[in-house]
Amino acid sequence: MCQYSKVPPSQLLPVIDDRLACCTPLAREPMTVEQAATAAELLKAVADPVRLRLMSMVLSYEGGEACVCDLGEGFDLSQPTISHHLKVLHDAGLLDREKRGVWVYYRARPAAMAALGDLFSTDLGL
Repeated sequence: MCQYSKVPPSQLLPVIDDRLACCTPLAREPMTVEQAATAAELLKAVADPVRLRLMSMVLSYEGGEACVCDLGEGFDLSQPTISHHLKVLHDAGLLDREKRGVWVYYRARPAAMAALGDLFSTDLGL
């Protein structure tokens, strides 16, 4: 993933994530080997029950953003394990994160959520 420098957010250009290019609807045309491998990486990231619950928690949290300090509730896991699962989701391109003081806040990437939804779309305009 790209690491941002000290450039103000207003001066950053949007980053296009090639991983999301894999996510054209499955029903539109057969996937290439590369597209299938990339889509499988995204799906593997959410295929774990803990990560799926974490995604749900982040998405349903007020404002669509959650502090790591609030995401351990309801799990019988250590904070480092929760952080590892969040890192997997971040590395897959599904979550953005921002450090504020000692805490890290997570937000789902809208483009990634849309791409995953589009992957299973069967609306082909027929």
